[in-house]
Amino acid sequence: MSTNEIRKEYTNGELTIVWKPGKCIHSGICVNTLPDVYHPKEKPWIQPEHSSTAMLKSQIHKCPSGALTYFMNKDSK
Repeated sequence: MSTNEIRKEYTNGELTIVWKPGKCIHSGICVNTLPDVYHPKEKPWIQPEHSSTAMLKSQIHKCPSGALTYFMNKDSK
């Protein structure tokens, strides 16, 4: 699997964030927008449980590289 194909998933139960490190340009928009969620020096570095689904969706839409995407979990209400 090449670097561009690697993907990691992080969920808050309702939404799952998909991060593709091979696409990431490290613009910092995620960290600056939601510092309670994105912690680059920690593992896991994305902690979506620290924000609302609406806020996460809004921030992910601002990712300039497309490294961050999301999908809604089917079993969420």
